[in-house]
Amino acid sequence: MIVALIDSGLGLLPTAAWLRRLRPELDLLLLLDPDGAPWGPKPEDWVSQRVVGAAEVAVGEGAEVVVLPCNTATVSAVDAVRERLGASIPVIGTVPAIKPAAAACSSVAIWATAATTASQYQADLVDQFGNGAEVVGVACLGLAEAIDRGDRDGALSAIAAAAEQTPERVEAVVLGCTHYPLVADEIAAALPAGTRLFDSSEAVAAQTLRRIDALGRPWAGTGAVRVLLSGRPGELPPRAAAFDSGRELVS
Repeated sequence: MIVALIDSGLGLLPTAAWLRRLRPELDLLLLLDPDGAPWGPKPEDWVSQRVVGAAEVAVGEGAEVVVLPCNTATVSAVDAVRERLGASIPVIGTVPAIKPAAAACSSVAIWATAATTASQYQADLVDQFGNGAEVVGVACLGLAEAIDRGDRDGALSAIAAAAEQTPERVEAVVLGCTHYPLVADEIAAALPAGTRLFDSSEAVAAQTLRRIDALGRPWAGTGAVRVLLSGRPGELPPRAAAFDSGRELVS
């Protein structure tokens, strides 16, 4: 069983880590797009074509399940990917963890990219899952890009700026970009003590495993991890470990 994860950059690592933790024998195919990154500022049609193309490459490499551990990819392309791949290939998207955060806390901040923060997509999620909580959006300018570059100082600067925009009364912060869990410790350190962090990577991994089990097909894996960079065989860049902070990622 090969599970493909598609993201513009390192945002796929938290979900990959949970898949490795929960089902270590799965074979993972990680598809990053350094030639096209970042996806967030790009037109939606462009992103959709890029993600659909990556999904087709993944299936050509033997993937039987496709995961989009990226909010931008999910918003722009999940329907198009499902249509292109057909019903036999499960496609799992990502939704920010607004629902569990709003269920547990009365005041919530959603940290996300500027494009996502201003999107109708996020507004609709708040309307649907806000549960009466006070919800504020915080645009984390440059944070995802700094993480992809392995620029710790840039990441800390972006985190500090976002923390300044976050009201002190906020009880929880939703990490609304899949890159952000890679610097969860640094984010927690910049917020008032006791602020809870919510992200969706564990839930996406769990949903992926449910979809695999629902296939009802016998399978075996070796726990192998392969990487494609804009469709080319490659390796995770050394900076993938720069934000590990002692936490296991994919090995």
